[in-house]
Amino acid sequence: MQACMTGSITAILVSALAMTLIVGVRYLAASGFFAWLTGRVRPGLYASLRPQIGREITWSLLSAAIYGVPAGIVAWGWNSQGWTLIYSDITAWPLWYVPVSIFLYLLAQDTWFYWTHRWLHRPRVFRIAHAVHHASRPPTAWAAMSFHPFEALTLAIFVPLLVFLIPIHIVALAIVLTIMTIMGVTNHMGWEIFPRFIVKGVAGRWLITASHHQRHHADYRCNYGLYFRFWDRLCRTDTGLGSFDGESRGSSRSVSASGGR
Repeated sequence: MQACMTGSITAILVSALAMTLIVGVRYLAASGFFAWLTGRVRPGLYASLRPQIGREITWSLLSAAIYGVPAGIVAWGWNSQGWTLIYSDITAWPLWYVPVSIFLYLLAQDTWFYWTHRWLHRPRVFRIAHAVHHASRPPTAWAAMSFHPFEALTLAIFVPLLVFLIPIHIVALAIVLTIMTIMGVTNHMGWEIFPRFIVKGVAGRWLITASHHQRHHADYRCNYGLYFRFWDRLCRTDTGLGSFDGESRGSSRSVSASGGR
């Protein structure tokens, strides 16, 4: 019994370490690619931000470890114990359910993010934790996971909990994580990667891109969503699109002393 328990603990630790490495490499690859792209499309945009970028990378790699632990435990439980509602047999659920499950995960994650994000902007919590993320003025492609450990934990636990509640195919889960990574990075790049017809069109009225999230980093008290503008619109916290003309530098300093709301 003791040997079995020791073996399980070892396997969990190995799984947690492996997931930490995966999350860390995924962050470095995604942020590194979009930072490189920024250098090609917007030369010099990050030229004066090297000390800030160094801090963003440090906080992000710490966040990767925090993300990796619950993910590693769940991965071990799924693989060796049959935990979770993740399935690998594509015939286990109807094919139409695959895109539905992706949408359900994104919607649930967006809801969790919106309300925890608003809570993180309460003055006391902001000063303790969320100020780390908003220290990136303006944010860069390296800032997507630049969180205080407490904030990283609030984000790291949600998807691992969700796999116990909503069935999802392993490939669909990979798609969710890919969307999460790409949107997290591109929303912080300091320029808009999506074409104007999307940002200013029908899709842009409901989907969050860098232009929308830039307004949050400029004014703090608005635009709290992750993927969709639904909760911001419903709760009247949507103030529209931001700009990339230096607005975030001036506005952020003016509200940082109050801690935001």
